[in-house]
Amino acid sequence: MRRTFLKGAIASLIASSTFGLASAAAAQDAATFYTDNVIKWIVPYNPGGGYDEYSRAIAPYMEKYTGARVDIVNQPGAGGMKGANEIFNSPPDGLTVGIINGSAMVTNQLSDIEGAQYKVGDYSYIGRMVADLRVLAIGTNAPYKTFEDLQNAADPIVIGATGLGGSTYVDAVITGPAFGIEQRVIHGFDNSSDVRQALLRGDVNGMWGSLGSALQGVEDGDHVIVAQSDKERSPMLPDVPSVFEYIDAMPDADDVRETLNAWDALNAVGRPVAAPPGIPEDRLEFLRTAFQQAMEDPEFIKMMTDAERELSYSSGAQMSEIAKAATDISPDVKAKLVAAVRGEI
Repeated sequence: MRRTFLKGAIASLIASSTFGLASAAAAQDAATFYTDNVIKWIVPYNPGGGYDEYSRAIAPYMEKYTGARVDIVNQPGAGGMKGANEIFNSPPDGLTVGIINGSAMVTNQLSDIEGAQYKVGDYSYIGRMVADLRVLAIGTNAPYKTFEDLQNAADPIVIGATGLGGSTYVDAVITGPAFGIEQRVIHGFDNSSDVRQALLRGDVNGMWGSLGSALQGVEDGDHVIVAQSDKERSPMLPDVPSVFEYIDAMPDADDVRETLNAWDALNAVGRPVAAPPGIPEDRLEFLRTAFQQAMEDPEFIKMMTDAERELSYSSGAQMSEIAKAATDISPDVKAKLVAAVRGEI
């Protein structure tokens, strides 16, 4: 029996060593593959926006940890969907990745919007750069100073937004009715910058958007942030209430909470970096490791902190679960989100 045990232990040790060598060889193969190669990094929006800035900021650090050159390619169109389609349908060789607007891509998929040629849960996720903390900004020239002011306003609040299905539009049409805000959503602006210009002119009273994009306007005195989307207040906005703090006061609190939980799940998808489905596992793991190293690089973190750009890393494996959870919602809530995307509410 002792001899049998020893034979089994030796066999296990050999198997373990073989597996370790195989893993090391796979990692080495991936490292060799990427060294002096070129990674095409797709940004689904025009240069100069937040997605473009995040991508260009991390690109040198991805080069540092992969040994490859990273080429940023802007492919705007259809509210980010053109670039998302390009990433999803690229050859699965690990040489095409990109950043996507996760929440918008989820809502587009849920509503079967024309042109969506991807499945959010099927991307090969590298990791997430930031979860989109959404904020409601009100122009300083508007007569409203708090979220309660919006709820109690005598006249409809004019909210600016980009196209139907875009994050700024969905945020508005989900939260406004949930909290009894009488509002008029004007959509069709080319991008968030155009909405902010309308806010500055006083053509609209407010807009939803990402915290990173709103901070400059706050610093310039153009608008104030009156609400944020996370369940817990962000350390960056400790004095700004979360919309979740207002749920219990609503007569249909349970329905509002279910809707807001689904909206929160969309926001949690945030801005992930993804590759096409089916890339070789060793290359995927290599990219995930390099991305984590880049996100944790002290120089990168300092640079983003100095630029007041928020970071909230999640691993590729975690992002796969988050993306799937965002599409696993009740039929009633799905119907509300679909109606929002289609402009029916």
